[in-house]
Amino acid sequence: MSSAPEQEAVADEPLAPPADIRPGSPTPLGARYRTGPDGIAGTNFALWAGGAEAVELCLFDDAERETRHALTELTHEIWHGFLPGIRPGQRYGYRVHGRWDPWSGARWNPAKLLLDPYARAVDGDFGTRTEGSGTGAALPAQLYGHVRDWPQQQVADTVRDDRDSAPYVPKGVVVGDDTGGEGGADEWRDDRRPKTPWPDSVLYELHVRGFTMRHPGIPERLRGTYAGLAHPAALEHLVRLGVTAVELLPVHQFAHEDHLVRRGLRNYWGYNSLGYFAPHAGYAATGTRGQQVGEFKRMVRALHDAGIEVILDVVYNHTAEAGELGPTLSLRGIDNRGYYRLAGDARRYADYTGCGNTLHVVQPQVLRLITDSLRYWVTEMGVDGFRFDLAAALARSMHDVDMLSPFLAVIAQDPVLRRVKLIAEPWDVGNGGYQVGAFPPLWTEWNDRYRDTVRDFWRGAQHDVRDLGYRLSGSSDLYAWGGRRPYASVNFITAHDGFTLRDLVSYEHKRNADNGEGNRDGTHDNRSWNCGAEGETDDQEVRALRHRQLRNLLTTLLLSTGVPMLVAGDEMGRTQHGNNNAYCQDNATSWLDWSLLEDPEWRPLAGLVARLIALRRAHPVLRRRAFFSGRPHQQGGLRDLAWFTADGTEMTEQDWYTPGATLGMYLSGNDISQRDDRGIRIVDDSFLAVLHAGDRPRPFTLPGPPWAGGYELLIDTAREDQPGAAEAPYAAGVPITLAGRSVLLFRAVPD
Repeated sequence: MSSAPEQEAVADEPLAPPADIRPGSPTPLGARYRTGPDGIAGTNFALWAGGAEAVELCLFDDAERETRHALTELTHEIWHGFLPGIRPGQRYGYRVHGRWDPWSGARWNPAKLLLDPYARAVDGDFGTRTEGSGTGAALPAQLYGHVRDWPQQQVADTVRDDRDSAPYVPKGVVVGDDTGGEGGADEWRDDRRPKTPWPDSVLYELHVRGFTMRHPGIPERLRGTYAGLAHPAALEHLVRLGVTAVELLPVHQFAHEDHLVRRGLRNYWGYNSLGYFAPHAGYAATGTRGQQVGEFKRMVRALHDAGIEVILDVVYNHTAEAGELGPTLSLRGIDNRGYYRLAGDARRYADYTGCGNTLHVVQPQVLRLITDSLRYWVTEMGVDGFRFDLAAALARSMHDVDMLSPFLAVIAQDPVLRRVKLIAEPWDVGNGGYQVGAFPPLWTEWNDRYRDTVRDFWRGAQHDVRDLGYRLSGSSDLYAWGGRRPYASVNFITAHDGFTLRDLVSYEHKRNADNGEGNRDGTHDNRSWNCGAEGETDDQEVRALRHRQLRNLLTTLLLSTGVPMLVAGDEMGRTQHGNNNAYCQDNATSWLDWSLLEDPEWRPLAGLVARLIALRRAHPVLRRRAFFSGRPHQQGGLRDLAWFTADGTEMTEQDWYTPGATLGMYLSGNDISQRDDRGIRIVDDSFLAVLHAGDRPRPFTLPGPPWAGGYELLIDTAREDQPGAAEAPYAAGVPITLAGRSVLLFRAVPD
């Protein structure tokens, strides 16, 4: 079926090869500028389009005039050709010819200009040219392969739209191999990487734009950009905190959804990827004709020079083309059946992501796209690892999640990828998609069991402390198999998705009206507690309690065994005013308010975080490389981990089942099981952490000999100003009074 031809229609005419195009090579995929064997420079173009009947390469000049070249060479389903004289900065796209039969999954439409999946830079943005303006505007109908407003809704996606989409879509950009910036590609050296071991890592999740948009020390022209994040003013804060890695929310080229554009909003988080090789053009300060590649590399170098690794949050589970009613922007028009998982009715898509489609990772060409992209970001862009959004969707074989799936197998044997940091978000929205603790030994995982347990403990919703003990000590119940280590657990209390830490102690109900979805979006299960008043309040007792709860949560996180992850702004009391799904809030709701660091009410919080991270860095007993055994590791030693009740006695099996909100955790620095690189046993101070979630003060007896002869207080979350070195130690074996809802950290003084 096809719509009637319109003025903008693209004629489906026979293709003839131009005289100036040469056969070129099927590898590498994408557009690569090079010099031919005869010394003539140009660009080789190669596109995998398995079931296509013909492919046109379309070049665009500055006046948006289009020149088409037929790629007539076909090798192993890859269409390719070499064009002499085509240099970096050239903008291009593809038109792919084939059958239009949505009922069988065939959705070729040469009227639609398609983005090269391997484009290393993108000029322009999807959705910047809209029908109408402001609220009520929509993405142009020309972006869709089908007639979007077809009156018969039950077959709306089956009628082909023959209008040209080229004026409404961004173009790929040819990028040279010397775009690294000053000194060119030769300046990029692997030994610049910090290579922080997993046990020593402290992750800091941030948004390139949101972190820099309101920073007063960053020049205005650089705010919201890669160059802004590389600015010394931004780096200074990261170094002062002591974090070892930034985990960047998606920086792959992404698009804005139609339903957001209609509401006058934009996709802020970026979990709507389309260009897996291209740094998002909207974050570039220097230009989008390939300059964004060099700018990104300079940002990575600046972070590396500051001792900070760069981890990318990547979205390979779905694309911005959504379901069958979504736009045709790239993969759908290249080979819909080759790239996407289709349902039993091939007209529709299998959706394990909640975003309308799922990439068919079992297919060799999809696996190649993903792994080529990952290797590119490591070897050519310098990044140090990846956090995989909805990683369970990538681990599905035909239908079920399979830890022997092709994707996981390819990653495990890849000589580049198996050496970088790999973090799974270990779930998707399909049946059997929750896989926390199940990923293979090479991987670490976001541990939402940790998040939920710690939130419940501090809001008083936990019946006993059994689960808390596991979470504080590295979640051995989840990860102590197959040679996995405690750092398989990425511990977090908040993430980009959900309440900020301040909102977690200020709201019990979400406030998402600004998202335009009637407050229906975002989770209802926040496990939050507002401390007695909903939202902002002038009640000083409530405010003081909230500050104490923030200190409790951050202290618990940074004292737990595993890899802690902080969210940018939580260390300074950032609020989204109760919005727990700010994915479309590209404004002050999401951007960091740096004035909080100058506010006497909030400034001490960042100081506490820096102090706790410094303690972790200084003491290996707080960042263990192996799970606790609960046994001595030398003759006459103590257990490496011991648990205490409030009366100062070791916990029995029955005590774990007894209702209570107080727990003492003793970490023996003289009984660490691991050795250093020289084979020498690691010895450290011993520490006692006491967590009390009850609302009233209560006595706690500090364990006496042989555990310690006394205790030096290092952290007390009941206090805004933390203890100093001059304070007298506490005697062992005598009771102290715990303030309601507080954490105390002691260094054990030997007997």
